[in-house]
Amino acid sequence: MKACILRVAGTNCDAETKRAFEEVGIKAEIIHFNRILQNKNLLFDYQVLAIPGGFSYGDYVRAGAIWGKRIIAKLRDILGAYLKEDNLIIGICNGFQVLVEAKLLPGLGFDAALAPNKPPGFKCMWICLRCFSSKSPFTCEISRDKVLRMSIAHGEGRFLLPKENQEKYLEMLMDNEQIVFRYCKPNGEEANEEFPYNPNGSFYDIAGICNSEGNVLGMMPHPERAIYNWQLPDWEVGEGYADGYLIFKSIIKYLKKK
Repeated sequence: MKACILRVAGTNCDAETKRAFEEVGIKAEIIHFNRILQNKNLLFDYQVLAIPGGFSYGDYVRAGAIWGKRIIAKLRDILGAYLKEDNLIIGICNGFQVLVEAKLLPGLGFDAALAPNKPPGFKCMWICLRCFSSKSPFTCEISRDKVLRMSIAHGEGRFLLPKENQEKYLEMLMDNEQIVFRYCKPNGEEANEEFPYNPNGSFYDIAGICNSEGNVLGMMPHPERAIYNWQLPDWEVGEGYADGYLIFKSIIKYLKKK
């Protein structure tokens, strides 16, 4: 089982993502986007495609916009075929922004956006989130409603739906179980868009969504930075895994079944 971790100028979380995959037994390779453009069929050598965090192309225009539009222009058809083979795509932080800009998420005929944080500014902090979907291959090792701790590091993570028909679109996401993670308080209660529990002002406290089939996941928190207990801010001497590990463990469980 193999994972392809894409990178371009500005990517900076590829090494951590590679280590996370390898920790659960998935061979991971970091590949520059241009190599895929030169040989698009190379994608089919991998069962997972990961777009990691960073600041792709300097986040000019807006976060993830340039890379997302390049993906639309160059890889739309090949990615459609890739997903039809039940392969997985995960976008973390900047990768989530890229997937939204490439219109791979939400994938329901309407656009979403990841806007500048509210309150404004770059936020680097530990947060809590709840798992709201057992449908996604990325959460099959996570019980529904489980509270997870992970870190964030972004300036444009405020998930938004179009104001016109906003409630209708939210209902569509909920009906399809596409809302995978929501920010919450440490005790699991809803954040209600209250800072710092919701660190960026995301609508409905949304921290991560998948497509209707469940095999494309985008999330703003960084699971690859919460693999080991020693990465936690309150870590004391001891071994073990942190909550981000469960996402990668879910991926390999799904791939083994496949």
